[in-house]
Amino acid sequence: MKTLFDKIWDAHTVSTVADGPTQLYIDRHFCHEVTSPQAFNGLRARGLNVLRPDRTTLTADHNTPTINQDQPVKDPISKNQLDTLSKNAKEFGLTLYALGHKKNGVVHIIGPENGYTQPGMTIVCGDSHTSTHGAFGSIAFGIGTSEVEMVLATQCILQSRPKTMRITFNGKLGKGVTAKDLALYMISKLTTGGATGYFVEYAGEAIRNMSMEERMTLCNLSIEMGARGGLIAPDETTFNYVKGREFAPKGEEWDKALAYWKTLKTDEGAKFDKELIFDAADIQPMITYGTNPGMGMGVNENIPTLEDIDEAGRISFQKSMDYMGFNPGENLEGKSIDYVFLGSCTNGRIEDFRAFTNFVKGKKKADNVTAWLVPGSWMVEQQIKDEGLYDILTAAGFELRQPGCSACLAMNDDKVPAGKYAVSTSNRNFEGRQGPGARTILAGPLVAAAAAVTGKITDPRTML
Repeated sequence: MKTLFDKIWDAHTVSTVADGPTQLYIDRHFCHEVTSPQAFNGLRARGLNVLRPDRTTLTADHNTPTINQDQPVKDPISKNQLDTLSKNAKEFGLTLYALGHKKNGVVHIIGPENGYTQPGMTIVCGDSHTSTHGAFGSIAFGIGTSEVEMVLATQCILQSRPKTMRITFNGKLGKGVTAKDLALYMISKLTTGGATGYFVEYAGEAIRNMSMEERMTLCNLSIEMGARGGLIAPDETTFNYVKGREFAPKGEEWDKALAYWKTLKTDEGAKFDKELIFDAADIQPMITYGTNPGMGMGVNENIPTLEDIDEAGRISFQKSMDYMGFNPGENLEGKSIDYVFLGSCTNGRIEDFRAFTNFVKGKKKADNVTAWLVPGSWMVEQQIKDEGLYDILTAAGFELRQPGCSACLAMNDDKVPAGKYAVSTSNRNFEGRQGPGARTILAGPLVAAAAAVTGKITDPRTML
């Protein structure tokens, strides 16, 4: 009796060191400009080539500007990072979707949309949110720069085998509740360290009812509760999404792959190291109030009081409140905000833009709000235009930026100014994550849309 995780892990085990790590074969390796330069320098220093160039795909995303991408990059650090990526791709014969390439975009968005990401794979990238790809029923996790070098040189990695956890969501999600809300709810219950050392499988009716893009949002955020990664057993939803994509199997190869993919599920009676069960009906639209993703609550609930926090955590809780400019016990509904960010590897896909656009249709952007709407890839941008979403957004007073990680992290020009409040669909609300002194309130696309048109924190259900 094996779990889904065990099946994939065991199929990719090359060797195991007694009381030590597993040598794991890697099917797909993604690289971006931030965590790869030292890895390529390491190869050069040792006179090594990339062992399987066909298994590594590069894209520029973290340092990319989201306006005027056809012009030279102004920021010298970003320019150097992007130029170095291009140089390394050329020297080592690797596929690169550079700035301006029609397949360019955020690394965890371009993998699935081009058919690189498939069930049963092992997938790594020098980026913690690699867990996104687990939505397809794959073992996907972030790695460090020395490990990037290891994968480039050997197509393998040394990893300690994690423990397994299954989190089941019974029932259906309520009206106006998204996959992002489910994830923020789960992290608020488990805390940011509640799944440390585990690989999580998500199960239950609420998960089965999710589209692939919703599943990607959920798996993306697995890392924010300390998990090594998260995965969902592939099903018809998965197969329909993958079929026909450029790098997906075709013809006889498809039939063979599909037969294997259908075996990728946890056996009846297989044991997990830990099991948790939640009721989807308990989840409402969520926001964060603090400085880590575990500090979340329903949009119309109150921030915990000091008495609600255990004694050991009170100092850090109060520090978080001081940074955010909030008070313990405060209700944030109706609180004025300054920025709205729709995008990132968490919520930068076409379904996120559809949800946001449907909400703001016929309404107007609030005058006090600066909105950054950043598609996760050029493919997403094309869909936004083809489906007429662009016209609706423009009529409502919104502008579309060009693809990139943008305001998810302060590594490019899209920085939220100090002291300003940003309702953000990204994945982290750490101090300074969106810019020095920026105050981040994490939310899903509907809460972000409601904030964008009202200029304040608003329960989207009151406007649906």
